[in-house]
Amino acid sequence: MRRQFELMGEDDKFLQKQPLEWENVAEDNIKRIVIHDFPVPDGYNIEKVALNIRVEPTYPDTQLDMVYFFPTLSRSDGKPIKAITDDQFDGKIWQRWSRHRTNQNPWRPGIDNLETHLILISEWLRLELQK
Repeated sequence: MRRQFELMGEDDKFLQKQPLEWENVAEDNIKRIVIHDFPVPDGYNIEKVALNIRVEPTYPDTQLDMVYFFPTLSRSDGKPIKAITDDQFDGKIWQRWSRHRTNQNPWRPGIDNLETHLILISEWLRLELQK
């Protein structure tokens, strides 16, 4: 597994405790955390997916935002998933989900981190199936 950049201490500790394989990949000066075999709720075309999260240079003062999946997800019921687009990274085409925090759930510097963002991603996956 590639470790091409340093993670913030709490993010590194969190990932070290996870049973999933993960990588830190930097490409064209863009840093991303890639998590493999992330479980996907029933209702999608696959059970596990790789996901990546872009880490901006000003993180953790600025938020982690959106999520990128490989391979692409689709709903088992055939309903379309909105606000998605393709994103080239690491020699693959990833499916970018344009999902963001809201005024009711803003990024909280010093509190939010990779762990809370992954909780939010799991919620996005669950909520998508209710649309």
